[in-house]
Amino acid sequence: MVDVDGVELCTEAFGDRSHPPVLLVMGTGASMLWWEEGFCRMLAEGGRFVIRYDHRDTGRSVTSGRGGPGYTCADLAGDAVGVLDAHGIPAAHVVGVSAGGALAQLIALDRADRVLSLVLISTSRAVPGGRELPPPTGEFMRFVSSAEADWSDTASVIDYLVEYARVLSGGRRRFDETAVRDLVRRDVERARHFAAVRNHDSLAGGELPRRRLSSITAPTLVIHGTADPMFPFGHGEALAEAIPGAGLLALEGAGHGVDRADWETIVRAVVTHTAVDGPVRAPRRNAGPPRTDVGTDVGCDPDTGA
Repeated sequence: MVDVDGVELCTEAFGDRSHPPVLLVMGTGASMLWWEEGFCRMLAEGGRFVIRYDHRDTGRSVTSGRGGPGYTCADLAGDAVGVLDAHGIPAAHVVGVSAGGALAQLIALDRADRVLSLVLISTSRAVPGGRELPPPTGEFMRFVSSAEADWSDTASVIDYLVEYARVLSGGRRRFDETAVRDLVRRDVERARHFAAVRNHDSLAGGELPRRRLSSITAPTLVIHGTADPMFPFGHGEALAEAIPGAGLLALEGAGHGVDRADWETIVRAVVTHTAVDGPVRAPRRNAGPPRTDVGTDVGCDPDTGA
């Protein structure tokens, strides 16, 4: 446990402190368990000092109970910097998934001195600007608009989150329900007060940077699944276009998040990108003609936490 300006956060580190530091930032609504231990150990074995942590109202970190978060997306970005401070790390390679990727962008815009490089997974633009974005898939929208859980009933919550994970997987690969159900169960049982995670549903932006993504100077790699139902692949393309020199790595058939089937590919890409002698850009992938239908920017959207 670490204290970040009076906020108690749970963190865990893997690997040798003398190795290049990598800070893993999960999406809102998800604890650090979604950066699975096996993935973290693979990164550490690749010669990186890896830190994962629980956001407020997730896992073992401070919980404010139900009734509104009392903090903003900007505060969550500040927490990430505070985690680095608690570990005595002046700057790190920041890897964010989903809304965690948006938080990573905000850190790079507001505290560039703390970011050695960025890896942005399954995310979108944290600030507006650039081409129009494709909307989420119909299946995704039907789920988020109609599926419900009884948050006082652990079994109901677990069933709901497993089905949400199934939708997020994109439908092109086999869905390992047994493994996902085990992860969800551990996440729910580990939390101080799991229903408090719903505070992330009403997060506001707070005092966010006004600068455009084109002002990001950190070497950036965008990693995006071609079957992402929340942020279709056009979001990854648009994000890579918005950040100067960013590379784009497509994960064929992958949905939203960090699938075990992609661990080796993602770890290899992160290790290469965070090499001491500088990142090697991933080749860009053109997924076809530009999308023209209107979508939304990721911001700190509550639905990006899976």
